[in-house]
Amino acid sequence: MTTLNGINPEVLQRLETAVMDIFSSHDFHKANMRDVAKRAGISFSTIYNHFGSKERLLFAFVDKGLGKLTDRIVDHLKGIRDLKEKMRKVLWLQLDYYERYPELGRILFMTVPMKTWIADESFRQKKMINLYLDVLKEGQARGQLNPDVRAGVLLDFMLGTVQRAFVMWVSRGQQGSLTDQTSFLFDMIWRAIANPATEE
Repeated sequence: MTTLNGINPEVLQRLETAVMDIFSSHDFHKANMRDVAKRAGISFSTIYNHFGSKERLLFAFVDKGLGKLTDRIVDHLKGIRDLKEKMRKVLWLQLDYYERYPELGRILFMTVPMKTWIADESFRQKKMINLYLDVLKEGQARGQLNPDVRAGVLLDFMLGTVQRAFVMWVSRGQQGSLTDQTSFLFDMIWRAIANPATEE
């Protein structure tokens, strides 16, 4: 994976702004490094020499953005003991992050073909995924979440809800706050993944 280390911070900021703007507002196949270079005020050769391809350029910044989301989740979960509240907080943090950084959400959920992202190492997001899975497995071990469904499937259900909520929020002109949906979305998610043998 391409590292962003060694790039002048001011140049890096201009490059990130250009990348996120161009790739979030254009079809992936129409976006290119020359447009990014022009928008960022950086030579094409500099970008090419450091990244080599538009995929590596884009996903370096996607990885950076998702890394910040992961760190935010880790920070916010400190001190929360109740599993249900942990999960509610995780949902709110995701919706809030994509509302704050809609360019990242557009790239992940709308403009980049999924097969293109899956082929990149940044798709794995091991730290984030393991964090989610640990919380879900904890819930299964406590008997609060459905033990008959693999934790990865529960996670897919949750992340799919976030993706759909974001896409429809964008399609409706980003009216209202995405995080305003947290309560009713979480209530539906919880009913779907809770242990059917346990009543609250």
